[in-house]
Amino acid sequence: MGYTVIGNVKSRALRVLWTLEELGLDYEHVDAGPRSDEVTRISPAGKVPVLVVDGVPITDSVAIMTFLADRHGALTFPAGTIDRARQDSLTQMILDEIDAVLWTAARHSFVLPEELRVEGIKDSLKWEFAKSETALVRRMAEDGPFLMGETMTIADILLAHCGGWAIAAKFPISEPRLRDHIAMMRDRPAFHRALGA
Repeated sequence: MGYTVIGNVKSRALRVLWTLEELGLDYEHVDAGPRSDEVTRISPAGKVPVLVVDGVPITDSVAIMTFLADRHGALTFPAGTIDRARQDSLTQMILDEIDAVLWTAARHSFVLPEELRVEGIKDSLKWEFAKSETALVRRMAEDGPFLMGETMTIADILLAHCGGWAIAAKFPISEPRLRDHIAMMRDRPAFHRALGA
């Protein structure tokens, strides 16, 4: 069972590399940017990351993280449990209300052609981000360092990755618990190994 990750660490591929490192799995890493020949040969949409498993490409960072966690029985609660439903709910909230806001800011900063960028959109996005921050902190477990308590899940990796994007994009992180969570996660050895992949 060999894994190949295609995508560079400046993209959502870092989430997948980090997950593999936390799971202690061997993998090959192809450092390629979106829409590069290495990517479009495997995935015509040209988006990264792509995980190739037994010759089959899997796309979308969270789908890949979920697949790896389920397959290896770690960084997740079992499917069909209440804890898994809570984990999936947190994951979807982070995607919908944090990742999407940061991605929209990136699109209007450097991704879209200049004529399609909306000047001043970041102010409304920062307002949305602050609301989502407060809502997320209310949902964090009180009894452990991770979002759900003592058990680290892929939702923790996703949130910490988004936290790095927020810091780079100068989105203020005003909630101390969220700042502490992001710092703790980004201090993990697996994160640093993934960065160097």
